[in-house]
Amino acid sequence: MSPVLATLTSVDPWILVFSLVTVIVTVVMGFRSAKTSKTAGDFFVAGRSVSVGWNASAISGEYLSAASFMGIAGMVMAIGYDALWYPVCYACGYLFLLLFIAGPLRRFGAYTIPDFAEGRYDSPLFRKIAVCFVLFIGFFYTMPQMKGAGTTLAYIFPGLPYWVGVAVVGAVITLNVALGGMKGITLVQAMQYWMKLFAISVPVFVLAAVYGGYGTNLAVNRTAHDVPAALHSPASPDATPGITDAHRHPLPAKAPADEAWSSPFGPLTTKAAKAAHLSPEETKPLSLLYTYSLIIALVCGTAGLPHILVRFYTNPDGVAAKRTTMWVMILIGVFYVFPPFIGVIGRNLMPELYNGLGSKGTDKVVLELPTLISEKYGVLGSVLSGIACAGAFAAFMSTFSGLLVSMTGAVAHDVYGRMLRPDSTPEQRMRMFKFAAIGIGAVSVGLGCLVEPLEINFMVGQAFAIAAASYFPLLFMSVWWRGMTMKGAAIGMLTGGVLALLSAALTNVSSLALDKGPMGKIFAGFAPLNDFWALHPLLRILCEQPAIWTVPLAIVLMIVVSKATAGEVPKNIRMKMLVLHAPEALGLKNEYIQENQAGAGH
Repeated sequence: MSPVLATLTSVDPWILVFSLVTVIVTVVMGFRSAKTSKTAGDFFVAGRSVSVGWNASAISGEYLSAASFMGIAGMVMAIGYDALWYPVCYACGYLFLLLFIAGPLRRFGAYTIPDFAEGRYDSPLFRKIAVCFVLFIGFFYTMPQMKGAGTTLAYIFPGLPYWVGVAVVGAVITLNVALGGMKGITLVQAMQYWMKLFAISVPVFVLAAVYGGYGTNLAVNRTAHDVPAALHSPASPDATPGITDAHRHPLPAKAPADEAWSSPFGPLTTKAAKAAHLSPEETKPLSLLYTYSLIIALVCGTAGLPHILVRFYTNPDGVAAKRTTMWVMILIGVFYVFPPFIGVIGRNLMPELYNGLGSKGTDKVVLELPTLISEKYGVLGSVLSGIACAGAFAAFMSTFSGLLVSMTGAVAHDVYGRMLRPDSTPEQRMRMFKFAAIGIGAVSVGLGCLVEPLEINFMVGQAFAIAAASYFPLLFMSVWWRGMTMKGAAIGMLTGGVLALLSAALTNVSSLALDKGPMGKIFAGFAPLNDFWALHPLLRILCEQPAIWTVPLAIVLMIVVSKATAGEVPKNIRMKMLVLHAPEALGLKNEYIQENQAGAGH
């Protein structure tokens, strides 16, 4: 039998059906929405006509990426309680957006964040700087989405190379975005949020009914693995659900011990100190530093993600933008209740995933765990696994769609339409949007093929750190301090963002150098960095989680340079601050594109 035929015959039909339905529905909705995307405004900001309910669902669908659907559960299983900072801070970041940024940003009325940068400071040069970070953050964020795609396809089709899954999903999403732009993906992303919530919650409820709830499994986790498997007694009819089942799966050597796994300073925050063989007393300050830096990166980074920020331009006004943000906090908060449970029960019931590498490791516990139901209830397990796979598809497809729209919009509108050909027509910019989507999609697929050995959430955390050190200080300071000058904003954003980018890249290439597969050979030249990190754990933490120093550095530089160039504050700054903060009822709301950019398309 040929390898291809063998792969196809080993595919679970239920998993294949649910996954195919998700992809087909996404493509069909993309084609249908494309028919309504007629203007540049439709492609870039969905005609500024998206209601609060639809936009909240669409933002939630876009935000809940492969890191949320697969990565959090995999990380909780792999390293324990200190991974819970990720879902908590992912949700908390929207509080910053709600309080400080969402309303003013929408009232300014641009198409992209580079639009805002130029309009706030009357500087075409600043637009060019801002565009670079849309691409930096976007490409860093697409890599974990591609890892989720490759992992899911490799699970559905056993034996399928990881890179094939990355290429297939990348091609489908690129087609969708090229066809319909922002308006084309808004309805798709809104639908995908509810698909993901259904796909993560239903398996959890069934698993809890069969194997016990969160508290039951957590209690077993702390005791069961200390007992040799041979001493476990057979299950009795009166046993608590899940307890005896969990006893049958002793932890492998690669799994963290129960004490470390349930510690708030577990394998994630202590790895640098342990590699340096430090004592517990010496480890705690470094763990605290890592934790604080991670919190800053995730909370501030959420308020600096260009593909999320551009969504607020699709609301009719600033009040709607703030209401949308509040509902997003609720929607994603509900979702984040479920992944930690899967991580906890996965540690009990599927510890063999600790021995897997890359796409075969703990990142696929969300997909694998429901299959255990098959042992007791036959086909139900396959159905639940199929639902989980459909949710995974919705996760990385919706987020990659949003990233692709924000990056493509930056290239088509800012680079082509404002820098290279400012006299171009809206039709020409729409055509460039489609070409740019194809090019950026191809680059994203190439980068995604390189990151199989890295954890999904780890990569997302670094993308957040870059956003936190660049766009967050820019937006926060520009919206709330009238004394900011273009030079202050540019120097602060460039310094903080570039240093965060270089730091994250250094730790990534050193981690890839340890891979036993092809990535280890490609990045072998960076292997000596790991010896350096072992000798300097503090420097490793500051590079792996750079937000704790890059964010304050960016803000301080913005203040110092702006004070030194106080004479360059825009002359009409009072009017701009009124536009940013005055209630819509006063009629001061500005449509920056329409009033200040002739020929931008509206």
